[in-house]
Amino acid sequence: MAGAVLSLAVHGPVPEKPVSALPLPVFSAGVWSFSELFFIKEPQDITVTRKDSLLLDCHAHGDVPIKVTWLKNGVKVSESKRIQVLSNGSLYIREAEGRRGEPTDEGFYQCLAMNKYGAILSQKAHLALSTISAFEVQPVSTKAHEGGVARFACKISSNPPAAITWEFNRTALPVATDRITALPTGVLQIYDVGHMDAGSYRCVASTVAHRRKSMEASLTVVPAKESKSFLTPTIVAGPQNATVSLHHTVVLECVATGNPKPIISWSRLDHQSIDVFNTRVLGNGNLMISDVRLHHAGVYICRATTPGTRNFTVAMATLTVLAPPSFVEWPESLTRPRAGTARFVCQAEGIPSPKMSWLKNGRKIHSNGRIKMYNSKLVINQIIPEDDAIYQCMAENSQGSVLSRARLTVVMSEDSPSAPCNVHAETMSSSAILLAWERPLYNSDKVIAYSVHYMKAEGLNNEEYQVVLGNDTTHYIIDDLEPASNYTFYIVAYMPMGASQMSDHVTQNTLEDVPLRPPEISLTSRSPTDILISWLPIPAKYRRGQVVLYRLSFRLSSDSHIQVLELPGTTHEHLLEGLKPDCVYLVRIAAATRVGLGESSVWTSHRTPKATSVQAPKSPELYLDPLNCTTISVRWQLGAQDRAAVRGYKLFYKEEGQQEHGPIFLRTSDLLYTLSGLDPRRKYHVRLLAYNSIEDGYQADQTVSTPGCVSVRDRMVPPPPPPHHLYAKANTSSSIFLHWRRPAFTTAQVINYTIRCNPVGLQNASLVLYLQTSETHMLVPGLEPNTKYEFAVRLHVDQLSSPWSPVVYHSTLPEAPSGPPVGVKVTLIDDDTALVSWKPPDGPKTVVTRYTILYASRKAWIAGEWQVMHREGAITMALLENLVAGNVYIVKISASNEVGEGPFSNSVELAVLPKEAPESNHRPKRLDSADAKVYSGYYQLDQKSMTGIAIGVGIALTCILICVLILIYRSKTRKSSSSKMAQNGTQHLPGTSATFATRNEVGKTLQRSVENEESLLPMIRPNSFSDAKGGTDLIINSYGPVIKNNTKKKWLFFQDSKKTKVEQPSRRFPQAACFYQPGTTVLVTAASPSPSGPARGSRAPFLSAPDAPDAEHSANSEGSHETGDSGRFSHESNDEIHLSSVLSTTPPAPHSLPGGDPLVGPGDRRGAGAQPGET
Repeated sequence: MAGAVLSLAVHGPVPEKPVSALPLPVFSAGVWSFSELFFIKEPQDITVTRKDSLLLDCHAHGDVPIKVTWLKNGVKVSESKRIQVLSNGSLYIREAEGRRGEPTDEGFYQCLAMNKYGAILSQKAHLALSTISAFEVQPVSTKAHEGGVARFACKISSNPPAAITWEFNRTALPVATDRITALPTGVLQIYDVGHMDAGSYRCVASTVAHRRKSMEASLTVVPAKESKSFLTPTIVAGPQNATVSLHHTVVLECVATGNPKPIISWSRLDHQSIDVFNTRVLGNGNLMISDVRLHHAGVYICRATTPGTRNFTVAMATLTVLAPPSFVEWPESLTRPRAGTARFVCQAEGIPSPKMSWLKNGRKIHSNGRIKMYNSKLVINQIIPEDDAIYQCMAENSQGSVLSRARLTVVMSEDSPSAPCNVHAETMSSSAILLAWERPLYNSDKVIAYSVHYMKAEGLNNEEYQVVLGNDTTHYIIDDLEPASNYTFYIVAYMPMGASQMSDHVTQNTLEDVPLRPPEISLTSRSPTDILISWLPIPAKYRRGQVVLYRLSFRLSSDSHIQVLELPGTTHEHLLEGLKPDCVYLVRIAAATRVGLGESSVWTSHRTPKATSVQAPKSPELYLDPLNCTTISVRWQLGAQDRAAVRGYKLFYKEEGQQEHGPIFLRTSDLLYTLSGLDPRRKYHVRLLAYNSIEDGYQADQTVSTPGCVSVRDRMVPPPPPPHHLYAKANTSSSIFLHWRRPAFTTAQVINYTIRCNPVGLQNASLVLYLQTSETHMLVPGLEPNTKYEFAVRLHVDQLSSPWSPVVYHSTLPEAPSGPPVGVKVTLIDDDTALVSWKPPDGPKTVVTRYTILYASRKAWIAGEWQVMHREGAITMALLENLVAGNVYIVKISASNEVGEGPFSNSVELAVLPKEAPESNHRPKRLDSADAKVYSGYYQLDQKSMTGIAIGVGIALTCILICVLILIYRSKTRKSSSSKMAQNGTQHLPGTSATFATRNEVGKTLQRSVENEESLLPMIRPNSFSDAKGGTDLIINSYGPVIKNNTKKKWLFFQDSKKTKVEQPSRRFPQAACFYQPGTTVLVTAASPSPSGPARGSRAPFLSAPDAPDAEHSANSEGSHETGDSGRFSHESNDEIHLSSVLSTTPPAPHSLPGGDPLVGPGDRRGAGAQPGET
């Protein structure tokens, strides 16, 4: 209320003239249509110090004499020497009092002005004494890095609001610098912290009458690191939800850190522009809005962004603007005849919604009989002379109050008849009363009709009903009354010129009837062998008389035998004992008046506890309260001895005759739950139990009925329309902001809303979330990230509920990645280019829209200078180009989405070696994030790499096919020469060939060799071995190397077969058809590349030396399965192939060969320049 701006209910400014010189104002219709009495000045809110004097203004103008009295909190103020009412109507208080334990002058004051036309009441003015509390928040000592940000905060409550300043080392801190910002909210921000900022800080809160100092807090400055690494922006102090009164000032704080220093910007969630005329930025990013208006309300977003990048983080807060009431429709003065009807309409708006009330001559009006109030409307039926008065409409909320006034003038007719006389009533039944009367004594011949008026005699705000009859009857039976109720009746006679006065009032009661419904029962167990049955009294409108008897019936669910107990009407519980443990019992109850028994309740089931349930929690005390026609409040209590062992509660509920919903698991701290989305006028059965770590506890069962959404009198009124324009906007990964519009109702009506929320496709109806609010917007929290929800809204007003609005679907935002990308690997694919690849962060619901790659050489990393690259979320590889040889590069990657950025992966190092360094001796080192000691890994190939490999394989296969065709053609031309060469070879077989089984076998072997020798010589013979990679054309058979005349390297495929001559080897043994000893490994090294190597097909495997000095292949022996962007592979293997015998089953041993030269074994090595025959 402090600081609220209260406005007079007038149009235009109040003229500043002396009271005596003021003319009577003339106002337009709808505001005032009379000048008999009005206020020139009304009291305003004021705050004073104790013992100070004060004056509350109240100047009224109208027909004299005018009497002014003052009210404090609705009670008349007594005058004294200290408190006086001045001649102009103002209230003067000499010394304001307000000590504890003594009477205080604080409160709400109003002045009441009265003359012959009536009385009017002023707006409320709040008188408050200056106070200040202890500090609610004290500054806390902190540490800050040099060049960073330091923040201190303090908070204190005071009236009027205190001005907060800061002291540094107990001297006033100058804040007129760019580095230091002191916010009005009590926050001190120090940017670019240096060693000179180290010291003690405290805040000082000052008002006109008070001054307080907080505790001291120290600031420690930590020296900055030599190298500043890249840091993503982080908001260390974000904006907080704020509620501010109209025309006040609000500050939304936002402090962010990061390297480089982030840029702070502000926006609104609804994408509306921020008012630049009333808004400015304090310090490095705090948003201050002065002279707050209604359009400033909304959700504000603070965004901290790394300069030159898309790295950002956000924080948001809701600004709510409170406004005092203001009228949008004023009541008009009326002139009505006696027995007529007057209707005043008054509408006001404000935040929160103002409460409307009506005054008659300064006193509050209650609805009763002829006078009815419908929030913004005042209806007066059957006007009587006493209704001639001044009526005021008052709208008030937490921000203030405002009043508007109108006068009702009652016109009397001289020819009106006298009132009907001798009115009497007689009870006919529980719902009917006979009313009779006699004609008026004066002008009875001019009566054209009678009106019968009746209403309940007890209570306030009773509605009056009217029945119009012709002039030919003087009695009437009213048959729609409630049983066992008292009613008041009166009659009015009508003539063409007007109506008579009211007749005398007569009161009569109806008879009792049987109860309309049974009581609601609750069942609990205290032990395994009993059930405590308790019930609430039946509401009066359903009781229909005094209950004199309750009849209880119970039985086992498996037994048809029913036991009946009758209890006095004054009892409300009964204990059934001697029952069987762990059995289901059915219980029902009926109530009776003196007329008879009413309807029995439905059977309510309850299971007694098990006999072994000695440690089970006892049943809680259950309370069910219908909040409206679709909502039930469930409350419970549990004994202190059982509360410690309870781990939670289970709640079940079901509609009568329907399937049970539940269990709904509730926490131990929960003692309240709301069941929403129910059907009106239905009976529901609710059961609740507590459970511990061992078993479920004793359950409590209770039944309750939801009321009707439409009252009996208004059962033909259609339901109100649902809210419209439902709008959903994802706020965070766990909340969604909803906004809707209310239907075209009177603005002053109080409307409540129910929001229904559940994930799309939900099968369990008990998990549907129902929320209540009186606003037209709501932030729904506690949702699952990246999940699609459906929302609907319905409203409740005057016991009416609307249908659900159309469903709106919206998804929550995904969570910011909680982990870094995994499997980060870096491979050098060129002298200055590297390929970095990774896999998305772990997590099934992790959504990545962008990757950030940071890389730098060690020198740049030490200086904090990173190079930044970004890739879309679907890409998991990138090229690092223009790398400098001789440097070691450090690479790390992070994943981000629209919500925020996740952490960076572990750093991965890549060594780029100088170009002149031998590739075989210096390997580029690569570390992956999973294991810094592993230097090799496998990479997935992209589309371009796979295409290149396919084309290369196709070309190779084509070349092989061409070579095979050439060989087939050449083999035909060499057939004649091959036989001669075979003969020459057989003449040099040694005489020691007895190692073969028989000479016939040798002959057959030689014959087969002669047939195939010429065709195989251009290739590689079956009994010969050559370097698979190409080198010398040396051929080795099972007896050693074969020496040829042509020592030069030639393409055998293209030589003329006639020029080819094969010389005999210079050995003591000739070339044999027996090739080699099984199990012996022959290793042949390649001296130089040979084009014939890849093209020579063979039926025997080729061998290559493991230690061949092949720089091209040995340099990549460590990362042989890696690939770069080009998709090239480099595969090598050091294989030893054990050759098997082709012809002989028992080959000779090495020592048995002629000449004593052993075969080339696994340990033999042949250099690049070895001559034939050399070992």
